[in-house]
Amino acid sequence: MERSRRDPGPPAYADGLRADFRELWRRVIARRAPSILPYVSGDAAGQPTGAAVIPFLQALNMWFQLLRIADENAEMRARRESETREGPAAIDGSFARVLAGQRTKPSEAVDRLARDLMVAPTLTAHPTEAKRVTVLEIHRRIYRGAVALETGRWTPRERADLRDAIKAEIDLLWLTGELRMKRPSVEDEINWGLQIFRDSLFDAVPNVIAQFQRASRDDDEDTGTSFLRFHSWIGGDRDGNPNVTVTTTRTALQRARTTILERYLSKLMVAAQQLSISDAISAMPQEAQNLLRKVIDAARAIDRPSRRNEGELFRQALSAIQHRIEATLEDFGPAYAHVGEFIVDLRQVETALSLIDAKALANRVVRPIRWQAETFGFRTVTLDVRQNSKVTTDVLAEIWAMDGFAADCGSPDWSNRLRRDLAQPTLQPVDPSKLSDRGRELLSLLSLIHDTKIGADPQAIGPFILSMTRSCEDLLGVFLLARHAGFGAERLDLQVVPLFETIDDLRAAPQILDDLLHVPLARRSLAGLDRRIEIMLGYSDSNKDGGFVCSTWELEKAQRSITRTLAKHDLLPVFFHGRGGSVSRGGAPTERAIAAQPPGTVNGRLRMTEQGEVITAKFANRGNAQYQLELLASSVLAHSLNARPEPVRPEFNDTLDALSAMSQTAYTGLLHAPGFIDYFQQASPVEELAMLKIGSRPARRFGAASLDDLRAIPWVFAWSQNRHLLTGWYGFGTAIAQFRKYRGQAGDDLLRQMTTDSALFRLIVDEVEKTLFQTDMAIAARYAALVPDQKLRDRVFGMIRDEHDASCDALRFLNDGAVIGARFPQTVAHFDRIGCDLERAHNLQVDLLGAVRSGHDRSLTVPLMQSMNCISAALGWTG
Repeated sequence: MERSRRDPGPPAYADGLRADFRELWRRVIARRAPSILPYVSGDAAGQPTGAAVIPFLQALNMWFQLLRIADENAEMRARRESETREGPAAIDGSFARVLAGQRTKPSEAVDRLARDLMVAPTLTAHPTEAKRVTVLEIHRRIYRGAVALETGRWTPRERADLRDAIKAEIDLLWLTGELRMKRPSVEDEINWGLQIFRDSLFDAVPNVIAQFQRASRDDDEDTGTSFLRFHSWIGGDRDGNPNVTVTTTRTALQRARTTILERYLSKLMVAAQQLSISDAISAMPQEAQNLLRKVIDAARAIDRPSRRNEGELFRQALSAIQHRIEATLEDFGPAYAHVGEFIVDLRQVETALSLIDAKALANRVVRPIRWQAETFGFRTVTLDVRQNSKVTTDVLAEIWAMDGFAADCGSPDWSNRLRRDLAQPTLQPVDPSKLSDRGRELLSLLSLIHDTKIGADPQAIGPFILSMTRSCEDLLGVFLLARHAGFGAERLDLQVVPLFETIDDLRAAPQILDDLLHVPLARRSLAGLDRRIEIMLGYSDSNKDGGFVCSTWELEKAQRSITRTLAKHDLLPVFFHGRGGSVSRGGAPTERAIAAQPPGTVNGRLRMTEQGEVITAKFANRGNAQYQLELLASSVLAHSLNARPEPVRPEFNDTLDALSAMSQTAYTGLLHAPGFIDYFQQASPVEELAMLKIGSRPARRFGAASLDDLRAIPWVFAWSQNRHLLTGWYGFGTAIAQFRKYRGQAGDDLLRQMTTDSALFRLIVDEVEKTLFQTDMAIAARYAALVPDQKLRDRVFGMIRDEHDASCDALRFLNDGAVIGARFPQTVAHFDRIGCDLERAHNLQVDLLGAVRSGHDRSLTVPLMQSMNCISAALGWTG
C-alpha cells in the first residue's frame, strides 16, 4: 500500500532541512559536474544536451531521493513532537489512539480481539525497486545523519562535522551511481530482503509490541505472543520466473534461518553481560534457582556453564541459551529441536527475574528477545511458495500420462480422476526419471515443503499460493501432487491458498471455494483449529483486466461473497491482499484502505504484500518501520473493533454495479481499440524497461508477447513513465457521465450522497483524484508524438484525452467544483517542489527514446535508464 503521508511538521524545520540538503547537494555538483550547475540552480533555461545529460539526470535523481529522505525525517520528528505535547493518543494510527476510543467496550472483548490479532506483511521481490542495495544503504546513512542533526546539543564545530559527514555520503552517492549494470540474481534479492530485517525490522518489532502493551493495559502484564508475522516471496515465488528453483528456495530458507540465529547470538551475549546478578548480594529463592538450573543443565553437553560466572546463575543461564543457539546454527549437540523450546527457556529466565523482584530487568533485557523469538522464530520470515495453475495442471497430466490416462483439464473425466485419486489411501509411486525437468522440480519443491514442516520451525515454510486459480480442480490438483510428494492421505499439512486475479476469477471465487470445501480431504486440510482459511486477492491483474473502478468494486464484492460462502461451512476468511505501491495496483493510505474493507472480512487478521520500493520507503529505517508496523496493526485492530453490519443500502450497491460495468466497458474499449498495443509500445518505454535490470523475473509469463501475459508491474510502470497514468482513472469519467445522463437529478443526488456516506466510493474518488493530479496531458502528448502513425496517434491519444477531461469533470462535480488535488496539500506541495525538474526529465526521456529507437547511438541507453530511475524516484513508485 502507498505510504500514508502526514503533516511533515513545522514548515520551518522541514524547509530548513530541505535547504540544508540542497546546499550540500549543490556543493557536490559544483565539485563533480560544474557544467550542469546552472541547470540545477535554475540559472539556465531549458535542459542540457550532449555529454551533460548523464550528470544532469544523475543529479536530479539524487535530489528527488534527498527530498524523500528529508520528508521522512520531518514526518518522524512531527510525530515525536506531537506525542511529547499531547501524548501517544495524538498520533494517527497509534495503538493509544485506537484503544482510547474503546473505553466503553467490555475489556474482555478488547482483550479477546487483541489476543487474536495477527498482521502479516509479506515482502516480495517483484521488479519494482529500481535502486541498488548499495545506494539504499547510503540513503539510510544520510537519514541517520539528518536524525543526528535534529538535536540542539551540538557545538558549531560538531554540527559542521555532522553536515560534512552527510555531504561525504552525497558525494559517495554521486560516485556510486544509481544504475545496476547487471540483472540481480534471486540470491541477490534474498540478501536484499534479509538486510531490511537486519537494518530495522528486528529492532522495530519489540518496540511495536511494547507500544501495544502500554496502550492496551494499565499494568505491565504480558498481553501474550506477538501479533506480527513476516512472510516473504523472495526465493519462493516461481510464477513465471525460471530463475527460482528448489535450490534457491532451499537457499532462501537457510539464509533466513542463519540471519535470525546470528541475531539471537548477539542479543544473548549482550543480555548475559548486562545481567550481572550475584548470589552473594542476596539469597535467591529456590524456585528461581530451579528454573535457571533447568536451563543450564540442558546445555551441559556443549559446555559446563556452571563453572563459568560462579555465583551468577542468570549469566550462566543466558550463556547456556546462547550455546544452544550456536548448536542450532551449526546443527550439533543439544540444539533446540523446536523453536518453542527456545521460547520456554527465555520465559524461564524472565520468571526467575520476576521472583527476585527484578521484573523491570526482565522486561528490558530478556523480554525483547523473547518477543523476537515469537515473531521471527528460527526463520526470520515464513517463506511462501507461489506457482501458476498452468504448471501444476501440466505436471499432473504428465503423471497421469504414465498410466495411459489422458483428459482435458476441467473435463468431467479430469475432475472424476482427481477426486478418485484423492480418496485413495495409497497412490501408485511416481518415477521421477520419467517426468520433465519441470515435473521433477515441482515434486522436489513439495517434498522440501514437507520436510520443512516437520523441522525445528514448521512456520519457516508458508502456504502454496496458486496463481491464476480458475477452478476447484486447480486447487485439488495441488493436493494430489502433494500426496505424490510424500504428504499423508488423511490430512495434508499444506495450506493451499487460491489467488483470484482476474475479474472473472473474482466473480467465480465463492463457487470455487464452496466446491472445494465439499471435498473431504481439502476440508480437513484447510480448516484448522481456528476455522480460518486464507484467500489471496490480486489487485494488479484485476486492474489490468477491468480498470480501476471495476477492479475495486469486484474486489469488494468478492470479499463479501466469499465471507458468506465460508460462513455456510462455519469458517472465516483471512484475506491476503496482493497490493502494490501505485493506486493502479491497490496502493492507498494504509489506514484508509483497511477502514474501507467490508465489515466482517478482517476479524483481526490481515495479510498484504509489500513490494519493491514500498518496502524501503516503509522499512529502511527503524523509526519509520516501527511507525508503519504500528499503523498497519492498529488499523486492523480498529476495523475489527468497530466492524458493524452496514445499513442495507441497495441503491449504493446498484450504483456501484452500474458504474463498474460502464467503467469496464470504456476501459476495455480502449484496450481493444485498433492499434492500441502499437500505441502502448511506441508511446511508452515499456519495451526499454528491461534495460533497468530491476529484478530477476522476466516481464512476461511463459515468454509470451501478448498484452494478457505482460505482468501488471511493467504495465503500470510504463503508463507512469509517460504520465498517462490511465491505469488509475480510465473509465471513471465515462461511468459518472453516463450514470448522470441516465438517472438525471436523482442520480446526481445519489452520487453526492455516496461520496459522503460510502467509505469505498469515497476511497475510489480520492484515489482517482490523486492519480489525475499526477497525470499530465501535456507531457503525455510528447510521448504520444513518438507514435509515427499520425492517424493511430490521434485516435488513441484522442480517446485518452477525452476520457481524462471527462474524469476531471466528474471529480469537479463530486467535489463541488474544488480544484483537482486541492484536498491533498502535501501531494501538491511535493509536485510544486519537483515539477520543473521532473518535466525536464520527461523531455529528455522522450528525446532519448526517439534516438535509441532510431538505432543511431547505442550509448544513449545509459541516460535513458537514468531517466527511468529519475522519473520513478520523483513519483515515488515504479509499478
